Amino acid sequence: MTAPPVDPAPQDVVVQIVVAPDGCTITVDGDVDAAGAPRLGERLLEVLGRPDVTDVELDLTGVTYLGAAGLKTLVIAHQAAERTGRRLTIRCGTSRAVLRSLHITGLSTVFSIVDLSLIHIS
Repeated sequence: MTAPPVDPAPQDVVVQIVVAPDGCTITVDGDVDAAGAPRLGERLLEVLGRPDVTDVELDLTGVTYLGAAGLKTLVIAHQAAERTGRRLTIRCGTSRAVLRSLHITGLSTVFSIVDLSLIHIS
């Protein structure tokens, strides 16, 4: 008996940053797991450390998987934003991969999520 093949190249996380006069949007696509979370964390902390950025929206609508490492990254970014007086909001859209993880861990009540009221989580 042979084991089923394992996908050797899971979807990499792609992080795009757009800075505008009224704030910054960080768009994330792909898997935010142990491999992708450090990249996201670096970019988030870099943006939150900029003196000219006070409002940051983290768009997770393109995230296909949000693991424990990704959740930890979001908590660290949330704490950094609070510590530095910045506003960090999260946009999840209808991404079950994100919403379910945030709901199960209770983080949906900790983070400022701009579109959570539109979604029914089951």
